[in-house]
Formats: sequence, C-alpha cells, structure tokens
Amino acid sequence: QVQLVESGGGLVQPGGSLRLSCAASGSIFDIDVMGWYRQAPGKQRELVATTTRRGGTNYADSVKGRFTISRDDAKNTAYLQMTSLRPEDTGVYYCNVVPFGVGSDYWGQGTQVTVSS
Repeated sequence: QVQLVESGGGLVQPGGSLRLSCAASGSIFDIDVMGWYRQAPGKQRELVATTTRRGGTNYADSVKGRFTISRDDAKNTAYLQMTSLRPEDTGVYYCNVVPFGVGSDYWGQGTQVTVSS
C-alpha cells in the first residue's frame, strides 16, 4: 500500500503565496517522477509541474515564473511553492508519484486551493 498525503492548501488573496507538500509513505522506495496536477470546477485535471529523480522539471506555461516544484528524496516528499497567485489558480491540487520499476502511478486525495479577495 502506498499513501500520499497532501497539505498546505487554503484560502489566499490574489498575489499571495502558498506552499503545498506531498508526503509518500508505505510500500514505496525509489520515486522517479513527482508531480502536481490541479482541477478547477467544471474543468479537466491538468498538469501543473513535475520533477524527476535526475532533477529535471516541467511546468505548465500558466505557472512558469510563479510556481516552483522541489523534492526531498530522503523524505519521499514533494513541494510546490506558489507565488503571485491568481484567481484562475483556484482548484483542487493533486500529488502524483511514479516509482521506478512499478509500472503504475499513485495519486493523493487532493488539497483545495482558493484564490479570492
């Protein structure tokens, strides 16, 4: 069993910042890709950012320059630092991990981020 626990979501005013965390535990050892996705009301889930074990990162165009993904492999934890938040960043943010050699991925339960004045 693998568990992903996200935290750090909440309500923030436009221009504000939040830091999300995703801790993986259970039968998981080496993680290749760790990523964040989000789903706004009435929209499909979309990629926000990913990071690989080798240090590569990928960002959605809409968050480049504002969001930073990082990871601590000793803790099997991923982070998403979000700055200059906009109302369109509102949604449920999901953590996703892809372990080496497993052939499947895992999702967290999601954490709500609401950007509103």
